[in-house]
Amino acid sequence: MESRVDVFAQIRREARMDGLSIRGLAKKYRVARRTVRQALASAEPPSRKTPVRGAPKLDQFKPAIDEMLKQDLVAPRKQRHTAQRIFDRLIDEHRAEVSYSTVRQYVKARRALIEYEAGKTSLEVFIPQEHAPGAEAEVDFGEVWVDLAGVRTKCYMFAFRLSFSGKAVHRVYPTQGQEAFLEGHIDAFATIGGIPTRHIRYDNLTAAVKTVLGTGRGRVENDRWVLFRSHHNFDPFYCEPGLSGAHEKGGVEGEIGRFRRTHLSPVPAVESLAELNGQIIAWDEADDRRRISGKLRPVADDYDAERPLLNPLPAEAFDPGLVLTPRVDRSSLIRVRMVKYSVPVRFIGRRVRVSLKASEVVVFDGRTPIARHARVVSREGSCVELDHYLEVLRIKPGALPGSTALAQARAAGVFTPAHDAFWAAARRTDGDSEATRELVDVLLLHRSMDAADVIAGITAALQVGAVTADVVAVEARLAASERDGAGWVRPDCGSGAITDLREHKIVSLTQRRLADPAAVIAGLPPDNRPLPSVAGYDELLTRRTTPPVPTVQENIS
Repeated sequence: MESRVDVFAQIRREARMDGLSIRGLAKKYRVARRTVRQALASAEPPSRKTPVRGAPKLDQFKPAIDEMLKQDLVAPRKQRHTAQRIFDRLIDEHRAEVSYSTVRQYVKARRALIEYEAGKTSLEVFIPQEHAPGAEAEVDFGEVWVDLAGVRTKCYMFAFRLSFSGKAVHRVYPTQGQEAFLEGHIDAFATIGGIPTRHIRYDNLTAAVKTVLGTGRGRVENDRWVLFRSHHNFDPFYCEPGLSGAHEKGGVEGEIGRFRRTHLSPVPAVESLAELNGQIIAWDEADDRRRISGKLRPVADDYDAERPLLNPLPAEAFDPGLVLTPRVDRSSLIRVRMVKYSVPVRFIGRRVRVSLKASEVVVFDGRTPIARHARVVSREGSCVELDHYLEVLRIKPGALPGSTALAQARAAGVFTPAHDAFWAAARRTDGDSEATRELVDVLLLHRSMDAADVIAGITAALQVGAVTADVVAVEARLAASERDGAGWVRPDCGSGAITDLREHKIVSLTQRRLADPAAVIAGLPPDNRPLPSVAGYDELLTRRTTPPVPTVQENIS
């Protein structure tokens, strides 16, 4: 079938070239003479008129429907008329014979007009905005799910976005509390290399706002939040409460959804949030090469022009941690946000200062850090460090096998199979209590030596059957010296010469007894010590004077 434009073009050509009459053209192209006249008058066919369908049966009931809608203006929100309810009332009260679709279409159009005429609503109009370089930014949180160490966990993504360039910074935290809110700002400021000069847009999240005053922009802010923004010298801009204010920071709202769909689908599986945030940093750098719809240059190019215009960072760092002062209980544990953390046993019964951050918990005695733990995500969880209990376990060795600290150390890989092998070997020779004390002495070596060196010392001690902490310490120092490339030397007992201990190994006495003595002696290092002598004691005997024996007469006198 030919289009009307083609038919009009042919009619106009036939009339121009052959001079056919209107009747002839109408007969040839099988159209009405009115269509021929329209084609000769204009090359563009007239638009088809869509007939307006009337609703004559509904006309007599429109005043009743309008009255119901006007009553809804003062009715409670959850007790207003729906289209179905209005349809039911028309049938019950007015015996109307109309269709539901006709009533629904009229109610949809009429309700909005009545509310607008009464001043209850206004037309939503969005005005495009221009943002000066380096002047504004937007911040918000979004929910994300992460398979954290095999467990699907609900976390929160902090998003910071510069309004001009679209440069964004993301971080995932186990909470959206104030500590995560402040830590996210610090990371974002450090990443972009400055602070916006005008303001940063927020919704009314509790980390910053305590109370919303009326319907305006007045807010009662959190004291620590005021301290933070005063320290970094920037102003906040708070959006309207509820969904009506979401469009005021639409850039970061869309950025959270884009990042979540692009990089967090499917659900990421990581061992820790630190690992996930390392991946997010790489994703943010890759996203700088993208071009936002409606802009001519990539994000990185606009950011390069924006960065010199930002305010500088403060010279002093700000601690984002929430300060708490719990008391250490008899189990050497403190309770922080429904989670228990261990501290050294010498602080039992005392109050300590805790800096609760988004990803870690730092415990202080005064200004000295005494414990540092990764923040536990689950409620009623615990984080118990074996090193905090070693002094007590040396006195109470029977408490070690079933302790929570040992179980968590095994799960974290801190207490290795090498430690278990040393403990088992020591129990066979020294018994349970003494073996546990030797193990505790070995664990104390971790405070001053690298874990790899201590494990190397344990392995060497097990090879020669010398399951003592002293042998482990000696071998661990040898391993450290070999790793650093510097020999550990000591004077030779016999000749006074310097001997490199890397050339000698500890030899098992058990192996020496069981093996061929001649072969073993051939493999031993030479013993240059002199034979023992008691000449020194002989010298003491020659210098001693023997007192004379008294006679009988001298005794009588």
